[in-house]
Amino acid sequence: HSACVLIGYGTVAIYPWLLYATGLQLCEKQAAAAKDIRRQLKNIYSALTKGILKVMSKMGISTVSSYRNAALFDVIGLAEQLVDSCFSGSAALLPGLSFSDIEARINKIHRKVFTENILLPVYPLAIGGFYRDHPGFEYHDFNSRVVTQLHRFAAAGTRAEYLKFRELIDRRGLCFIRDGLTFNSPEPPIELAEVEAVEAITRRFDSAAMSLGALSPEAHQALAEAMNRLGGHSNCGEGGEDPARFKTVRNSKIKQIASGRFGVTPGYLRSAEEIQIKLAQGAKPGEGGQLPGEKVTPLIATLRFTIPGVTLISPPPHHDIYSIEDLAQLIFDLKQVNPEATISVKLVSSEGVGTIAAGVAKAYADKIIISGGDGGTGAAPFSSIKSAGNPWELGLTEAHLSLKANNLRELVTLQTDGGLKIGRDVVKAAMLGAEQFGFGTPLLVILGCKLLRVCHLNRCTVGIATQDENLRAHYRGTVEKVVNYLQNIAEDVREILAELGFKSLAQVIGRSDLLKQLEDPQVKKFDYSKILQQVDGINTKQKPNPPFDDNSFEKQLLEEIMPVIKNPSEEIVIERRIANTNRSFGTLISGVIARYYGDQGLAKEAITIKLQGVAGQSLGAFLASGVNIFLSGVGNDYVGKGMHAGRIIITPTIYREGASAVGNTCLYGATGGKLFVSGTAGERFAVRNSGALAVVEGTGDHACEYMTGGTVVVLGETGINFAAGMTGGVAFVYDREKKFIDRLNQELVIARRIDVDDDNEGKLYLKKILTSFHNRTRSPKARRILADFREELAYFWMVTPKDMRAPLNPKEGD
Repeated sequence: HSACVLIGYGTVAIYPWLLYATGLQLCEKQAAAAKDIRRQLKNIYSALTKGILKVMSKMGISTVSSYRNAALFDVIGLAEQLVDSCFSGSAALLPGLSFSDIEARINKIHRKVFTENILLPVYPLAIGGFYRDHPGFEYHDFNSRVVTQLHRFAAAGTRAEYLKFRELIDRRGLCFIRDGLTFNSPEPPIELAEVEAVEAITRRFDSAAMSLGALSPEAHQALAEAMNRLGGHSNCGEGGEDPARFKTVRNSKIKQIASGRFGVTPGYLRSAEEIQIKLAQGAKPGEGGQLPGEKVTPLIATLRFTIPGVTLISPPPHHDIYSIEDLAQLIFDLKQVNPEATISVKLVSSEGVGTIAAGVAKAYADKIIISGGDGGTGAAPFSSIKSAGNPWELGLTEAHLSLKANNLRELVTLQTDGGLKIGRDVVKAAMLGAEQFGFGTPLLVILGCKLLRVCHLNRCTVGIATQDENLRAHYRGTVEKVVNYLQNIAEDVREILAELGFKSLAQVIGRSDLLKQLEDPQVKKFDYSKILQQVDGINTKQKPNPPFDDNSFEKQLLEEIMPVIKNPSEEIVIERRIANTNRSFGTLISGVIARYYGDQGLAKEAITIKLQGVAGQSLGAFLASGVNIFLSGVGNDYVGKGMHAGRIIITPTIYREGASAVGNTCLYGATGGKLFVSGTAGERFAVRNSGALAVVEGTGDHACEYMTGGTVVVLGETGINFAAGMTGGVAFVYDREKKFIDRLNQELVIARRIDVDDDNEGKLYLKKILTSFHNRTRSPKARRILADFREELAYFWMVTPKDMRAPLNPKEGD
């Protein structure tokens, strides 16, 4: 982080002399040879370089020259004069400490080491408490005393034990931005009986997004059942959910998705009351997650459409959403597949999030979550625990005020999360604009988590963050413990509201005038004026936020198709002309099929739709079994996004070899089905494909990125970075120009010629696919290859993951 800040504000070169000197001293103490010392110093250099590259990659920046002097940092708690002098280009959030204040802090540390402890040795240096709790150093909210007391409360379940936990949090001092604020109500106190019931408050609570895979099935199900009992919502996280839970008390009401994510199927989306698009990704905002191979059990692999034992990589969010228009399209897709669901968007608390929130509201979202940087379950790497996301107080305030200023606040619900633990946190968040509240780590601690920070190692000794059956046997969490904890928080809220003179939480939402800055000298150094700022307008969601497009084109077709959906033994063929304003065609129909039959869908030939013209974006998104779309014309972006089954066949009206027939980001996150395109595709084709069979005649850059299953055949040139992050499935690439290997990302995959290898299975599988493709599209290129198949085989590469554990699984050809 130190190196990134230096480069980010203009440094051309860095010489970390203290780091090198320390490393050299360690090597010399080990009496290492000169050759070993050189290698170990190179290791230090390599580690520092990789850390910088990782930060750049999370920001979507590929060159140091673009990162240098870009000032992509938020500065919190430093005086505006200091920021202008040292961090030009960055905003000063919560202005406060001056040069003299920083000097006083440095002198205090210096005195402690060299004056107060003069009789004690300076070395070895104290380990500190930056990352983990160590008594006497930096405060951590989940220190050993707090965790122990929360476990005592979980065991006893009494209000008295909860109050001991609350007191520990209340006595933490000035550690968070909200700790510098106190209540300032002009109303007289009222009786507790006059305040709304606990049940009304717990309906505003959500459990944070934690996937089945990161958590054990027992812990994941306990959270879902607890939140359903409370009338709140549990968030299943990324990675799918067992369909057996969908219509039970263990169903997670919030289903998470981005453009191309694990386990997203029509049945999964239709089982949701809320569908959450996560732009704030991972255990810490902005950090792409990773599920180690040992956590990918047969159950997890089935839900995520992949192979057991293979590590799964979650790309950072900029791999999913590229613009506000793309986000608006995804929101529209989701409102078609499940018209009854609330569509929410999770954002990172950062400077400028208010502008983004306004854009999200204009993209027709129903709810916005501001995720603070204080959350996370401990599974995040050290490089992501700090300096990733801002406190929610800053982002929530900015988003709330920006939405009000743009007359958008009445269209969306606002939620926040990140370190909420007691009722006081909830009430302050409400006064800063939040209507709903998310809880993560405290719920795991209530279930028995000891914060050992080994979640990613599959070694959780209390059976919460592991898939190991032996360790899961130690799980002692219960639904009642979670319910009791959140009910006690709601009781806190009721007591505070009674003290302030209000009958419901709704009455204080957005009322930052009910807060005032503490008179404490340390707090007075900081400027809270922007946090306590008031803007005239509505403070809560008042009306729905429907898209301007009512999708009447597909609704009319649905009326014709409904008899077939209700009577699965029938079949229907429909012909229509389509225009590029007809977006997400097939998605509304697929959603209705999933409502009745889940992911099983209808019989293979139940619904055939023959289209002519230019299709709008997201043709066949989340396509269900039994729907077959034949398009004579061309597609747009996102063809086959998230398709689960069915067929999409695209043949241009006039064929020209090498001409584009579909746009960018097609087959994104597909879990099954077939896509045949007699023409070329744009960039990011089949990203996160985990089960679909696709044939196209060429692709742009980044094809098959993060692919975990399925088969892709490319009968032409590809762009650069083919198969980056690919951990499953197979790709066949026709490389007559001999350019492909230079464009292949070989980090995780291997390419081999199937004409020289003794791989008859691969040859027969490829021929079967090409025959089916030609039968459906009459592609001249496919006909030419099949006519001379033995010779043309010499131009094909077969790309598979290096550690692929399953043989090819040829599917039915047509």
